[in-house]
Amino acid sequence: MYVSPIREPLIKGNKDYSQVTKDILAPMAGTPSKYWYMGMTIAGAAALFGAWASFMTVFYGIGTWGTNKTIGWAWDITNFVWWVGIGHAGTFISAILLLFRQKWRTSINRSAEAMTLIAIACAGFFPLIHMGRLLLGFFIFPYPNTRALWVNFNSPLLWDVFAISTYFAVSLVFWYVGLIPDIGTVRDKAKDKIRKAIYGFLSFGWTGSAKHWSRHETISLILAGLAAPLVLSVHTIVSFDFATSVIPGWHTTIFPPYFVSGAIFSGFAMVLTLLIVTRKALHLEDYITVNHVESMNKIIILTGSIVGIAYLTEFFMAWYSGVEYETYAFFNRAFGPYAWAYWIMMTCNVITPQLFWFKKIRTNLVATFIISIFVNIGMWFERFVIVVTSLHRDYLPSSWTMYKPTIVEVGLYVGTLGLFFTLFLLFIRVFPVIAIAEIKSVLKSSGEHQKHADHE
Repeated sequence: MYVSPIREPLIKGNKDYSQVTKDILAPMAGTPSKYWYMGMTIAGAAALFGAWASFMTVFYGIGTWGTNKTIGWAWDITNFVWWVGIGHAGTFISAILLLFRQKWRTSINRSAEAMTLIAIACAGFFPLIHMGRLLLGFFIFPYPNTRALWVNFNSPLLWDVFAISTYFAVSLVFWYVGLIPDIGTVRDKAKDKIRKAIYGFLSFGWTGSAKHWSRHETISLILAGLAAPLVLSVHTIVSFDFATSVIPGWHTTIFPPYFVSGAIFSGFAMVLTLLIVTRKALHLEDYITVNHVESMNKIIILTGSIVGIAYLTEFFMAWYSGVEYETYAFFNRAFGPYAWAYWIMMTCNVITPQLFWFKKIRTNLVATFIISIFVNIGMWFERFVIVVTSLHRDYLPSSWTMYKPTIVEVGLYVGTLGLFFTLFLLFIRVFPVIAIAEIKSVLKSSGEHQKHADHE
């Protein structure tokens, strides 16, 4: 007779409701730790470096970058696509896993949603700075004007504006609606009159009544239904920036599905990078467990395998098409001047995640942390390879050139990393990093599993 194994509890330590509230609100109480100050110092310094690079770009123009007449897109579009991909995991965890009733999402969805919003903000910075003049940003919005100038609705770059702004707006509302019950809890626990007044305003009069909970659950499901298609559409539209062109290496129909899977792949890796540090620094090991990490690693195996198959399919189609330009473009990626970038991409994105097939590695936090960083590096190099190696050798050998980033471009990228971590560190001080209400909703079932395990 087969007996199904008992699953590990989602919450450890036989917590009661009071203890859950106390543990999750602890990082918001008192003075921050020295590690928080160290993180803020490093992130703030990186953000200041980015501010200097932004000033140089705006004051002197994008001639301060390493781009040229052949490689007009380089680090700016690479970083843009990378940040959009990082922002995919939050909505996937919140919306799709909510619709599929996956309870393990409850400990990680809040920080993943915050990561999404911050990453999209970092991504939106690059198209604006690429204009050279930030004040010209209004040109991308279609509205009647005295200049009789309309945007090109046939351009995927314009579709990006609609898709990403919609994605950001829905994600922001979804994140904030989920926060309202917890903000009410923070308001009730606050002893300072100023904090109580601020959180009272932000809670929209939340009382925790049956009517409030019913409306909250209804709107959460509606927003999840709206957000779920955006997970697929946003990075699909980003891939159209390349796929609708006629440049060898870009003009391919496989881009939309593998951009989406790659975005979820890199997004989950970044969530793991943040959560493994967060659970240790904020003493949340009972809430963000090895079971959560293992579940996320399984999704990384799936999406990483899809990305690997996509890489091989690209090579096959380049050969099978019989088009010498396509064949050369992919041969040049693997064995040309930028071959080092290609093989970093292949190693980090295809080979490294396969280690998660072994349960010992999948449940090892140190190994997971290291592999998640490798995945983030590999996904950045994927975008770099797609952009630069497809452009640096044109149809005319006289146009062939190499690209080398300048200190200003490095500063812009480092600056967005600094902004990302600065805002995330501020987030964990201002709002609960874990959804208290959702944790309490699974507390009973978790306790039953624990008692069953102890009985056995």
